[in-house]
Amino acid sequence: MSEPQHHRLRAFVGGLAELLEADPSEQRILQQGGELLKQLIRHDDWLPEPFTQPDPQRYQQYLLHADALQRFSVVSFVWGPGQSTPVHDHRVWGLIGMLRGAEVSQNFSRDNQGKLRAEGQPVRLNPGDVEAVSPEVGDIHQVSNAFADRTSISIHVYGGNIGAVRRAVYSDNGDEKPFISGYNNAFLPNIWDLSHG
Repeated sequence: MSEPQHHRLRAFVGGLAELLEADPSEQRILQQGGELLKQLIRHDDWLPEPFTQPDPQRYQQYLLHADALQRFSVVSFVWGPGQSTPVHDHRVWGLIGMLRGAEVSQNFSRDNQGKLRAEGQPVRLNPGDVEAVSPEVGDIHQVSNAFADRTSISIHVYGGNIGAVRRAVYSDNGDEKPFISGYNNAFLPNIWDLSHG
C-alpha cells in the first residue's frame, strides 16, 4: 500500500479548528463540521494501517488527533465482524463518518420512569455517510458492525478528548455505569511531517 495521504487529515483538523475559533455553537459545528468530515471520508487513502486493525475480542478505539486545548478529538473505530458497543452516551457533541464497511446505530431515550426505550428505527451508515450525536440532538445509542464476516471502520470526531470524558453505559432498566474509555493505541500517526505528503 502506498504512503497514507496525511494531508487529508491535516486539512480536516485545521478546518475544524478554524470552525471552532469562528463560531463554537453546537448547531454550526454539527452542520459544517459534518461537511468537513464528509470531505475527509470521501477518500479512503489517508488512514495509516496500524489504526485499521481489528481485535478479535472487542472493537478498537484509536486516537488519531487530540486538539491541544482538548476542544475536539478524532478517533478511528475499528469493528471486527459482528462487534458492537453497549448502550452508551457521550456527554459532548460528536460526528460519526463511515469510512469502510457499514455500521448500524440504534438511538435510545428514557421514558418517564427513567427506563430506556429504542427511539425510531436503526440507522445504517454506509461509506460517506455522517451522523451526529450530542446531548441536544440525542446522545444515547448502541452501535454495531453491520457485517458478521468483515471489518468496518468509522471515523468519530468529538467535542472533547473523548478517551478522557467521564460518561456512562446503560442497563436495560436505565441504570448508568460510569466509565472512561481511554484509547487502544500508545502512539499517534505523524500527520505533521510534510516531507511525506
